[in-house]
Amino acid sequence: MNNNKIKLTKREIELLRLIIKGDSNHKIAEKLNISIHTVKAHIESIYRKFGAHNKVQAAIYSIYKGIIDIESL
Repeated sequence: MNNNKIKLTKREIELLRLIIKGDSNHKIAEKLNISIHTVKAHIESIYRKFGAHNKVQAAIYSIYKGIIDIESL
């Protein structure tokens, strides 16, 4: 995974929080009132920024790097 300084949008952080909580793409789309296509686009953007290949890697990386504080979930 990429260790460079990573800048995420507020929406990408929202998605990561919901991914960590275990929400499906469809549930995320419902909660954020966006299309499933938009959810997938945000997830792909997160993967690129992190160098991740799946949601588990993205979630672990975001917690490890302090991007998401699991205590605040």
